[in-house]
Amino acid sequence: MTSVYKWMYDLTYRFSKPRWDSDNVPPEVASLAEHDGERRRALDLGCGTGTHSIYLAQHGFTVVGVDFSPIAIERARDKARQAGIAVDFRIGDVTRLEFLREPFEVVLDIGCFHGLDTAGRAHYAGNLARLTQPGSVFLLWAIDRPSVFGVAVTREEVQQYLAPHFVACRIKPSLLHRRASTWYWFSRQ
Repeated sequence: MTSVYKWMYDLTYRFSKPRWDSDNVPPEVASLAEHDGERRRALDLGCGTGTHSIYLAQHGFTVVGVDFSPIAIERARDKARQAGIAVDFRIGDVTRLEFLREPFEVVLDIGCFHGLDTAGRAHYAGNLARLTQPGSVFLLWAIDRPSVFGVAVTREEVQQYLAPHFVACRIKPSLLHRRASTWYWFSRQ
């Protein structure tokens, strides 16, 4: 992401509660957490203040959450402490995840990928392939029509960036945050 976006996110987190930062867990995330019989390692990309990371940890996952906003990560750490939950929150750029080495069985992205530029999306997809293994699940929510800031990604673009490592198992329209958007369930090949 560009420094302008980073600056915008930091200001938003510092002076308000962003509209996307709800404490509500979407049914898609709840279903993933509650119907998975195995305790697994999960990675939450663009984790914000950690709502989804904490939820996964409460359901037995070992979770790493990454966000480029130090303010968001500070709030995520506070929320996890208050909930009595251990989550490894890290400040980092989702296009530069060299600091992560573990294979993750579950990766979650709710609203990060669509904000990346072309080069960022390619780096993100490469990191995603490196950090997962065959059978890993990738759950993605992305805006598919440009908003005020022009961020969006089409279904075709998502699949193009993730091929050949990931195959779409399910794609479902969504109105999360009242935006034209899509949920994607991918499996790592």
